[in-house]
Parts: sequence; structure tokens; C-alpha cells
Amino acid sequence: MVVRIFGMSVVVATVSLVVAFVYGGTTALALTAILGVLEVTLSFDNAVINATILERMSAVWQKIFLTVGVLVAVVGMRLLFPLVIVWLSAGLTPVKAFDLALNPPAGGAAYFADGSPSYETILTRAHPLIASFGGMFLLMLFLGFLFEEKEITWLTWIERPLARIGKLDQLPVVVAGVLLLVTAEFITPEHERYNVMVSGVLGIITYLLVNGLGELFSPQDHAEHAAEGHAGPTELAKAVGKAGFFLFMYLEVLDASFSFDGVIGAFAITADPIIIALGLGFIGAMFVRSLTVYLVRKGTLAEYVYLEHGAHWAIGALAVILLYSIGTEVPEVVTGLVGLVLIGAALVSSIIRKRSRPDRDAEPSKTLV
Repeated sequence: MVVRIFGMSVVVATVSLVVAFVYGGTTALALTAILGVLEVTLSFDNAVINATILERMSAVWQKIFLTVGVLVAVVGMRLLFPLVIVWLSAGLTPVKAFDLALNPPAGGAAYFADGSPSYETILTRAHPLIASFGGMFLLMLFLGFLFEEKEITWLTWIERPLARIGKLDQLPVVVAGVLLLVTAEFITPEHERYNVMVSGVLGIITYLLVNGLGELFSPQDHAEHAAEGHAGPTELAKAVGKAGFFLFMYLEVLDASFSFDGVIGAFAITADPIIIALGLGFIGAMFVRSLTVYLVRKGTLAEYVYLEHGAHWAIGALAVILLYSIGTEVPEVVTGLVGLVLIGAALVSSIIRKRSRPDRDAEPSKTLV
């Protein structure tokens, strides 16, 4: 099963490395490999959250996510998204933006001889808006989980009290709004405050809209799903039709939010859009999706019940780091390590629980084909 799940990713990674070598020699090959490894290593929380949502989708929508979703992740987020940001920020045509990306200033300078900014400089300037949108979207996801009443809790001493407080209507929105105001007032440079506020509000609205539509058409009530301990829905509860579509859209926006920090962080390694697309997209995104499939097929989330909790706490940490990075640069390695530590701790806790309660272990899910 492992070969079947990860085989295509290995093939794609091999082809991508060959293309990178042909494109830019050993330097491009090394940079592509580094980006691919970083993306896979730092995106485990992404795979866990993807798997929790993918479990609720029908086989048809699962296949759509693992095919169309790959194209969106690779072409959309890793290649076109940075170009669109540069295109809109600098008022350039798409062709000019792409040409700017392929022809940086000599010596990796931030500006050309005529004083015009490089592709990397333009994209870096847009970081506050990107971080605000992505940070607030992910924060809403985390708060929704944190204030949700759950039968199984990991950090019980904090999750249970917050779940009781979470009965207050729209509390996640209130908390997110307060944190956005704090970010704009105390973290954001003065000239960026308005843009950060607007971008953050759009992130909140996007989450409410996409998540709300998914809940509206969901065949299984979210609270009921939580009460079952997230052991995986039955076949009759699988999201199909409109429910599947909106879950797919929710998953794509969520996946894009996870990608923001990776795409921006990649510029610390290279500004070449081709290498970024090969490393983050074709290698990284493919392996993250294979890992998602593996988690669903093996029933890992049902077997190790705290993994989902750890992933959500990692999302909360990522959201806070994104907001903090608006005013202070944060190395991507730090972001990734925080996520890995939280998920690792959740995995250890799950193993301890599993050994102490072997009779309560859930059966692996067999839903993903």
C-alpha cells in the first residue's frame, strides 16, 4: 500500500529533479531538493488537517481533491500566486511579472540599477497583506476547534473550560477580531495598518463563508461528528454533491492558507519561480497529498486520536506566527519546528493512550480509494 500511495510522488519528484538539473544545473537541483524536503517536513500539520476533512468526503470528491487539488496547489499557489501578487502590487502585466521573476538584478540585489524593485522585493512588500489574510483564516479554524465541545480532549485543562466558554455565540469571531486589532495597533508598521485590517477582515469573512456553506450542505452535523470522537463518518454520511463541493472549496482555501508562509519563506532560498514551483509544488505538494492519503487509508487519525488536536494547535501557532511576522521576520524553520513539536507531543500522547486503552482503539478507515 505504501508503494501505491507514495509511488507517484516519487516519480514526480524524480522528474522534477531532472527538470531542475536541465534548467539550472547542480545549483538548481540542490535548491529544488532543499525546498521539497522543507515543504514535506514542515507541512505535516497540513496533511493531518487535510485528512480530517477528506474523511468526510465521498470517494468522488476525494479523487477530485487529489487530482484537481494538486493542480491548484502546484500551478495556482506555487507558481501563479506569487506572479499575481507582483502583477497587482507593481502594476505590471503578467508577462512582465514573469520576465521580472526570471531575470533578477545582478548579485541578488533588491533593486535594479534604475531603482526599480526586484521580483523578490515586490513580493516581500506584500507579506503583511498575505500574512494577515492567511493568519486570520487559520486563526478562525483553530478557534473554531478550540471552542468546540469535544468528547475526547488532549490538553483537557484548557480545552474543557474553553469549550464551555465557546457556547457564547460567535465567540471565535470576537476573539479573532480583537487579535486583529491588537496586531494592527502594536505589531503592524503604521503605513500598513489599514491594509492589514482589510486583509485580515477578508480572511475572517472567507473562512465564515466557505466553512458556513460546507456546514449548511453537510449531511452530518458538525457537533455530532465531534461527539463521535472523529472516528470517521459512515458511508451514508459522506459529503456528496453540494456538500462535497463546498468541503472541496474549504479544503482548497485552507491548503492555500497553509501555503502562504512556505511560498514567502522560499524566497530566503531562491527567487526563481520555476525552482519554487518544482520544489514546493511538484515535490512538496505531491508528497503532502500522498501523506494525506496514507493517514486516511491507515485510519491513523482514528487510531491516534490526539493527532488532530496537535495539528489544530500547530495551526494556532502558525496563525500567531504569521500575524507576528507582519512586524518582525520569523524564520520558516521556527514555524515548522513549533508545528512538529506539537504534533510529535500529540502523537506520543496518542500512543500512551492507545496502550493504556487497547479495547477502545478505533478501526482504521477504508474510505479512500
